[in-house]
Amino acid sequence: MQTFTLEQVAQHTTTGSCWVIIQNKVYDVTDFLFDHPGGANVILRYGGKDATATYVPIHPSDALDKNLAPEKHLGTLDSESINRLKESGKNKVQTKDELRVEEALKSKPPLQRIVNVEDMEEVAKKILSYRALAYYSSAGDDCITHVENRRAFSRFFFHPRVMKPVSQCDTSTTILGYKSIIPVYISGAALALLGHPLGETNLTRGAYKTGIIQMVSNNSSLSYAEISAARGSPDQPIFFQLYKHVSDRTAEGRIREIEGLGYKAVFLTVDALIPGNRELDIRAPHYLEDFENQGFPTQRTPDGDQGETDRLGTAGGLVLKNDADMTWERTIPWIRSITKLPIVIKGIQCVQDAVLACEAGCEGIVLSNHGGRQLEYSLPPIELLYRIRQQRPDVFEKTEVYIDGGIYRGTDVIKALCLGARAVGLGRAFLYAQSAYGETGVVHLVRILEREIRFGMQSLGVRSIGELVPQMVERVDWEPVTRAKL
Repeated sequence: MQTFTLEQVAQHTTTGSCWVIIQNKVYDVTDFLFDHPGGANVILRYGGKDATATYVPIHPSDALDKNLAPEKHLGTLDSESINRLKESGKNKVQTKDELRVEEALKSKPPLQRIVNVEDMEEVAKKILSYRALAYYSSAGDDCITHVENRRAFSRFFFHPRVMKPVSQCDTSTTILGYKSIIPVYISGAALALLGHPLGETNLTRGAYKTGIIQMVSNNSSLSYAEISAARGSPDQPIFFQLYKHVSDRTAEGRIREIEGLGYKAVFLTVDALIPGNRELDIRAPHYLEDFENQGFPTQRTPDGDQGETDRLGTAGGLVLKNDADMTWERTIPWIRSITKLPIVIKGIQCVQDAVLACEAGCEGIVLSNHGGRQLEYSLPPIELLYRIRQQRPDVFEKTEVYIDGGIYRGTDVIKALCLGARAVGLGRAFLYAQSAYGETGVVHLVRILEREIRFGMQSLGVRSIGELVPQMVERVDWEPVTRAKL
């Protein structure tokens, strides 16, 4: 294999010839520049340089093999250049954000002190890099939908039944026929490596140990094969969140790949076809620049028309190649023609589309507004669930219904199940858990939810998930008191 010096690579920095170094290997990415989902400038920024630190956390290990022809894998750095990179890494000065994270990790509380979902989130937000935090926590526009997703649950109150035998309580259910110890699954959430060096494998192994199901993100940090291989058993079910690529050929290849790897269902995402306006994520580079320059004058450019800042952020580039022209009439039959896996529509936001999904024969629907990260003022999923129950209760007989967004407590889960949901998904919560405590954090989070769900069921007077019915909840039209922490 041919070897190169750093000086040789450094000569290739333009759109006419752009090389990058990733994990000591040299790649010619010239032909890929304008096909890159995040745009050419993202790659050109690292033209002729080592891009490993930026590339690895947000790309699966097989991305280069899938996107670059073999002849574009040019070779490796020579041994002297590899040693020079190692030395420069040792001598690299830590950023202020890295120092902040280092100090936060020293004071991270023991896992046993984490008693609820919000505790886990608070710890993670302290120990995450600002870049990771901005991506994980960002929401659309003014974050109103994100906040309302959670607040909407407070408008539903219980009608508990007493004098019922509840000493034996079973919290388990099935999702698309696969058993889950609780009616909760790990919702597809991208880029777990931003939070922890083991990334999605923490979620996979945590799901196996606790008996719940993981939905793997289309935009996972690890390859679909690596995640499949991380399963505790070949029988462990995993689902796949599909963003359909604008190219049918590419989309077909992805579906066939995950089916061959043993994934058990396709969750077609339909609520994030174009980049959302996630301003916290967009502002992250500017915040970090100002944070690093504290106490030093910042060089200003003259006022005037400088154009807009890069509005993609960490996440925006991930969806630029999505198919924005999907239809019920074409897309669902097309997917059916290439796979026998169950199809679940993820991102239903109105009653009418829930009905259309049933008419299209979909095995499930997820009521979701993408965690409040896309269209501001889209209805909270629990409110939509309530409307479907009121207006089209037949939907629950025709397909499995799930919701995600705003779920923090076992009582939130139970409210959704009373109204007809089969299960609920949590995305950010599991990202925070694995970021803060790795695999053990995922296991601990499931145990918290299991405890809270069991308590809620017993307090309602039920012993199994099937006993949760609409009569047990009531939507109120008054505003509950603000939650107080004692």
